[in-house]
Amino acid sequence: MQNRRDHTKQIKSEAARLGFLSCGISKAEFLEEEAPRLERWLQQNMHGEMQYMENHFDKRLDPRLLVDGARSVISLLLNYYPEKKQNDQSYKISKYAYGTDYHFVIKDKLKELLHFIRSEIGEVNGRAFVDSAPVLDKAWAARSGLGWMGKHTNLLTKDVGSFYFIAELIVDLELEYDNPVTDHCGSCTACIDACPTQAIVQPYVVDGSKCISYFTIELKNEIPSGYEDQFDNWMFGCDVCQDVCPWNRFSKSHKEPLFDPKPELLTNSRKDWEELTEDVFADIFRKSAVKRTKFTGLKRNIAYLKNKD
Repeated sequence: MQNRRDHTKQIKSEAARLGFLSCGISKAEFLEEEAPRLERWLQQNMHGEMQYMENHFDKRLDPRLLVDGARSVISLLLNYYPEKKQNDQSYKISKYAYGTDYHFVIKDKLKELLHFIRSEIGEVNGRAFVDSAPVLDKAWAARSGLGWMGKHTNLLTKDVGSFYFIAELIVDLELEYDNPVTDHCGSCTACIDACPTQAIVQPYVVDGSKCISYFTIELKNEIPSGYEDQFDNWMFGCDVCQDVCPWNRFSKSHKEPLFDPKPELLTNSRKDWEELTEDVFADIFRKSAVKRTKFTGLKRNIAYLKNKD
């Protein structure tokens, strides 16, 4: 018991040193409550063309299928809220994609944390996950007491809102487990009322196939007509449901230089974006998550927004 307590303390202390906002730990076991929700969401085709969401159903719900002998899921939050933001009148990208692709930044920190665990505690079998494997990040973070799932299905905390990344280490080490926190959304429906495409079909349920983030990032075909006036100038992702959330009044600027944007991202006008060349795209978004939609995808999104004018 003492060992477990000491190991937990060591891990949380090192996570803070590495710059993580917070660290919570839960027992690696089957996500019983999430199973019917995920099944229902898939059956109703709310994942649209995101076919990968249908894969590895069992692994998404049980971390022991991802790491042999898994005992603990260590959930971590990393703040990405920017100090400076884009011009609201220009075409916009989601704040999480302002700087270097978070996969690279967090993966390096997770590797350091796992190395620390192995050097300080001993031979530990574990894997790092950053939104790139069948892991239900938000469910684990909520279980680990790092926040509650808001009505927009993003994780929320009273201290800093929701502008942060979630990552995990799944390890075969027994640790002290945290308890979930209570829901503090109350009767607020700000996110539901503000969603430009009415993608939040009911509290705690998002139809992914109607979300602007889905249209501008995940959808590989043409964006369906009829949404032109609802895109609110978003050319990559969308932050509306988070921007209107009262808890995000408490968001604090990140301290990670790698998340700082290129100056052009903040100053470009609509005309600049409409005249974007492949070379300029490669320069501005060299190591950015925006590369996921590729130059052709971003040009498609910009053309779609331009059509409404």
